[in-house]
Amino acid sequence: MKLELQNADHGIDLLRQMILIRRFEEKCVELYAGQKIRGFLHVCIGEEAVAVGALGLLAADEAVVSTYREHGHALVRGIAPGAIMAELYGKREGCAGGRGGSMHLFDAATRFYGGNAIVGGGLPLALGLALADKMRGNARVTCCVIGEGAMAEGEFHETMNLAALWRLPLLVLCENNLYAMGTALAHEHAVDGVSRKADAYGIASDSVDGMDVLAVEGAARGALERVRSGTGPFLLECRTYRFRGHSMFDAELYRPKSEVEEWKARDPISQLAAGLESIGRSGEKLRAELELAADEVIGAAVEFAEAGQWEPVADLTRFVTSETS
Repeated sequence: MKLELQNADHGIDLLRQMILIRRFEEKCVELYAGQKIRGFLHVCIGEEAVAVGALGLLAADEAVVSTYREHGHALVRGIAPGAIMAELYGKREGCAGGRGGSMHLFDAATRFYGGNAIVGGGLPLALGLALADKMRGNARVTCCVIGEGAMAEGEFHETMNLAALWRLPLLVLCENNLYAMGTALAHEHAVDGVSRKADAYGIASDSVDGMDVLAVEGAARGALERVRSGTGPFLLECRTYRFRGHSMFDAELYRPKSEVEEWKARDPISQLAAGLESIGRSGEKLRAELELAADEVIGAAVEFAEAGQWEPVADLTRFVTSETS
């Protein structure tokens, strides 16, 4: 793997971000096993290249609507690791006040409009954000992250149709990890290459290797240029793979272990480290240094969450009903 433009500093920054996501989620798995994190937990281990390669290109005033597998998206977007970890703990210092947990991270300051526990549920929200921007004359993109499972939902088709009709500044970023929970792609969609679904709505699309952060970045840059030019929405499919189960409760009986190992051999972090090695940077040594740095950040995030406060019982009905007359 050769780094585009031979830019080692840029490659190192991409590697740093992917390692932070990987180590953060590995710590989350550990904390979940220790019952520090409760409820549902969906990790994106193996899919880091999509978040880093695509979302890292968005401007600060552009919006992101995510899925329930959104820890990496939130980190790339700039939400503080401590605020994310506190949210996973259910503490009031969390980015959603401890009320959302793993699947509902939210931060208005970074225009991160949340994870969503409903498959495809973020699509209409992203459509509305993009429509609002167009009506107000704001030249900015809304990026909606979905899995390929969302393409079997009615919201996907409704959103694509309206986005095309109204030529909205919407980037639909599909993390195609081949399994909608435990349902293989071949048993859910009649065609392979889900980016082709955009053709039915006259929407431009592309499909890229989601295990190659540089390939993702290049494709996302082109997609964003098109959307920002005013030509309408774009669908970008990133073919990726989750190394762990759908959630922490997943026994993974639906896919062979040999398949998982084959995809692990294409680990986006290892690929980029090897690419840095090929241009004279010590990839594995650098990886070890970046892992230590990430562990320090994550350790501080855990301390922040541990020291956080539980929401007072008296406040539990807040936001349930309107406080205005």
